[in-house]
Amino acid sequence: MYEEAYHALREVVGISTRLPPIQSLVEIKSIAEQFHFKISTLLLHGGKVVEAITWFRRHISYYRRLNGAPEVIFLHWEWLSRQYLVFAQLLETCSVTVQNLTTTVSIPADKQTEWEFYPPYYYQLSAHYLKEKNSYLEFAISMSEDVGGIDGNVESVVASVYVGQFARLLEHEGTYAMQALTDDEYVRYTLAEGKRFQDSFEIIALLKRSFEAYNNLKSTRMASYCGVQMGREYFVMGEFSNAKQVFENIASLYRQEGWVTLLWEVLGYLRECSVGISSVKDFIEYSLEMAAMPIMTNNAAPSFRDCCPAGPPSLSQREQIHKKAFGLVTGESGTAPSENNGLKVNGDCPLYLEIDLVSPLRVVLLASVAFHEQIVKPGARTMITISLRSQLPLNVEIDQLEVQFNQSECNFIITSDQKPRLAAISHVHPDRRVETAPTLELPTSKWLRLTYDIKPDQSGKLECIYVIARIGPNFTICCRAESPASMNDLPLWNFEDMTETIPTKDPGLAFSGQKAIQVEELEPQVDLKLDSSGPALVGESYILPVTVASKGHAIHSGELKINLVDTKGGGLLSPREVEPFLADNLHVELVGISGQERADHSEVNIDNIQKIQPSFGLISVPFLNVGDSWSCKLKIKWNRPKPIMVYVSLGYHHSSEPSSQKVHVHKSLQIEGKTAVTISHHYMLPFRQDSLLLSNIKAKHDSDHTPSLALNETSNLIISAKNCSEVPLRLLSMSFDLEDDDSFIIQPKEEKFREPILHVPGEDFIKVFAVIPMGNCSTLKTGAVSLEWQRDSGLGEGFYSCSASSQVTKHRLPDVNVELPPLVVRLKCPPHAIVGRPFTYSVTIQNQTELLQEIKYSLADSQSFVSSGPHNDTTFVLPKSEHVISYMLVPLGLGSQQLPKVTLTSVRYKAGFQPSTTSSTVFIFPSEPPFQVTDIGETRFVSVTE
Repeated sequence: MYEEAYHALREVVGISTRLPPIQSLVEIKSIAEQFHFKISTLLLHGGKVVEAITWFRRHISYYRRLNGAPEVIFLHWEWLSRQYLVFAQLLETCSVTVQNLTTTVSIPADKQTEWEFYPPYYYQLSAHYLKEKNSYLEFAISMSEDVGGIDGNVESVVASVYVGQFARLLEHEGTYAMQALTDDEYVRYTLAEGKRFQDSFEIIALLKRSFEAYNNLKSTRMASYCGVQMGREYFVMGEFSNAKQVFENIASLYRQEGWVTLLWEVLGYLRECSVGISSVKDFIEYSLEMAAMPIMTNNAAPSFRDCCPAGPPSLSQREQIHKKAFGLVTGESGTAPSENNGLKVNGDCPLYLEIDLVSPLRVVLLASVAFHEQIVKPGARTMITISLRSQLPLNVEIDQLEVQFNQSECNFIITSDQKPRLAAISHVHPDRRVETAPTLELPTSKWLRLTYDIKPDQSGKLECIYVIARIGPNFTICCRAESPASMNDLPLWNFEDMTETIPTKDPGLAFSGQKAIQVEELEPQVDLKLDSSGPALVGESYILPVTVASKGHAIHSGELKINLVDTKGGGLLSPREVEPFLADNLHVELVGISGQERADHSEVNIDNIQKIQPSFGLISVPFLNVGDSWSCKLKIKWNRPKPIMVYVSLGYHHSSEPSSQKVHVHKSLQIEGKTAVTISHHYMLPFRQDSLLLSNIKAKHDSDHTPSLALNETSNLIISAKNCSEVPLRLLSMSFDLEDDDSFIIQPKEEKFREPILHVPGEDFIKVFAVIPMGNCSTLKTGAVSLEWQRDSGLGEGFYSCSASSQVTKHRLPDVNVELPPLVVRLKCPPHAIVGRPFTYSVTIQNQTELLQEIKYSLADSQSFVSSGPHNDTTFVLPKSEHVISYMLVPLGLGSQQLPKVTLTSVRYKAGFQPSTTSSTVFIFPSEPPFQVTDIGETRFVSVTE
């Protein structure tokens, strides 16, 4: 129905109506706009995007021809702008994702473009037609004013109740009436309305929406085109700051892609904007960039003669811009200040430009610096070549050059023989070196090469940083130096037909030259000695003496730096690191530095600088004359066994002058931290006694079971300490730290040796303790055993220079199971016997349960003894009682003999017992030995070697 009405409306065009012709056409186009909006909305929200675009193009194609009367043609362009704006908004709000549609869908039209599927295309054209409307409106207003002006009684004109109609509102005797307008009145009304509103803000808003939408679509070139239009509108309105911001963003894209002609136009606007905001620095930068652009002919496109503020892009225009810029900075323009729009460069307002490696002003001045050598000794002379090139259309005469290095004492100034020295030199350091050159005139597109020698005195990296050109007393260009080997080309001049030249006359230097050189260090004349004292032991404070001895250099402002590094690749730790150090996580740490004394014991007033961190140390070294020495001691502690590398670095000045070179001496020493003592333990039953523990029977096949001890029975704890180091130790004491003294008794609990026991490398020191479990719980925590020791100094204090303080090695004892044994068996026989003399050999069976225990036993015959007594039998042991089985033995042989073996078996627990070989051995003498018993007062335990 909308389409039928739309087509019927087209038949009304040209038919006379009651409205005058101008208003009649306005009404028809307004109604057509309403129908078009309805149809486009239904098509787009129905997903028929291609049909909607086809309908829009037909709509515009038909009504574009209906311009109307010449005096109101601006209404036609306003109507067209509104059509594009409304359709762009509909595309944005439709439910179908237009971006996912294929752009190859054929649209029945003369021209086809993929941008018709995207809203920014319509926003852009809407702004374009609105600009057309603005132009025709200005012309119509000027013609109307010439005729006689616009009627001032247009305030009473209002919109009618009908679409596209207007009428005059009249008041008569308290009532209101509507009076139809003539075309002349309507024309005056539209001109007055057009004069009231400014369209520039709406044009900028439309272009901004199109600019942002194109950027979102990653279409930067289309966005830049809209940006240029937006910047022009700002420029026409006089908003130079906004225009400058828009044009700067677009200029960066045109520089990257090499759009020289478009860049010329944008820079022309930027140049005029800088005049509008009175920024002389920006004006000179844009002027110099335009003057150095690759435009070599005088043939310019006709369009640029009208639209570009800087004029057409031609060689002659470049030269004019060049002359104006340098005339302004040198004060030789010959123009009045008003002609320069208030821009001035003088002593009160000097101009300073800086050109870096990515600056677009590299085409204005490019500085290449190349050292002729790569390495030089301190104090030796080396050659350096400074090459300058400019793409400006006219030659540039430089009054003064200054070359600056990272070592300021190497800086120097170059002046021309043809010109007297500028007053600017007086502002430079009076000791600055001054060189002369035959000429400092910089020809266009050619290298100006200057070669001089320099003599660096400071070691390290010497790099040329800046080349500063002074033109006139108030204009300075600071250009960052570039290496010819890594110098990038000028982007805009890459594809120009020009002769390629190299910065230096030597081709090899041009392809390999660098703007930096390495200055070797002075040969140190100081000895730095690290006195190794053998391996370090975990737990002790290891002392490492460091000696500084002067052979030919006096030491001024010396500093000693110490770094501890993991030999497996750990990095040096800087004192600037703020990461907190935890002692528990450190294997090795630098505890302190002590013993800071001069060898001659003289008093020296120095500022003691000392910084100690777990892996870094810094300490001041006092002043030393030639031949003097100084030493200190590093105290290093190992918390875990670990090999480390100790780096010691000495930095000093060989002269008292602040500018003297600093000399460094480096030494390193690998030290391995080892565990001094390893402690092991095991439990044993008393001699010739055995307890039947049921847990041992169940865990017989489990190799990792918890040891079990008999409740209220004495057991032996064997502690073995092995010296794993390469140095002898002195054992001082051994003690136990028990967690529960009432449940676990150890005798003795602590023993300090009367004299330190010498513990040689590889030796096992064994000590036996009596253990009696007394607790009621099944599992007891036994605690830890501590062994106090120190490094042996018996070979001389000078050999082992470590701290004499004692160290403690701890060994954690595992938990033990405690249970009441049901049966306890003890063997009893004399410690020795006489051949042929009988003695008693008895076996005692103790029943600690409330049950009657049946025991089977047997005795095996031995060739070394004659025995009497039961050999195989069964006996019963009453609850809480003992049963003794006795044998009479007569020894027949001499020496160490095995007693007849007794085997016992508990019927209830199905567990057997047989004495060990050690407990069944007795020594037989031929006659009574002459023993002398003496009370020695204490028991002395001696070490047993493997």
